[in-house]
Amino acid sequence: MFAIVKIGSGQYKVMVGDEIDVPLMEGDPGASESFSEVLLVSGNDDTKIGTPMVKGAKVKATVVLHFKAEKVDVRRFKSKVRERRHVGFRPQLTKLRITDIHA
Repeated sequence: MFAIVKIGSGQYKVMVGDEIDVPLMEGDPGASESFSEVLLVSGNDDTKIGTPMVKGAKVKATVVLHFKAEKVDVRRFKSKVRERRHVGFRPQLTKLRITDIHA
C-alpha cells in the first residue's frame, strides 16, 4: 500500500516504513504527526484518487530528527561586465518515518 501525500509545498510518494526528508516542521523528535492532505491511496487491488483530496484518508508519521542538508551553491555570472556573485545556504530539513496509512 502506498499513498501520495502533500507535506509543505511538496508531494511525496510514501509507504509504511519509509523515511522522507521534508522542509523543517515543528515538533520534537519522537513526536507523531498526522497529514490529511492525501492525493492518492493505492492498496492491494484498488486505487482511490482524490478530487483534489481523498476523503477520510490520513498518513501518520513520527519525527525522527531535524538536520541541515548539504550546502546549496548559488552562482551568478554576467559576461563582459566582470560581475560574479556566490551565495550558499544549507536548508533545514526534518526526517519523518511513515508509521501508518489509513484509507
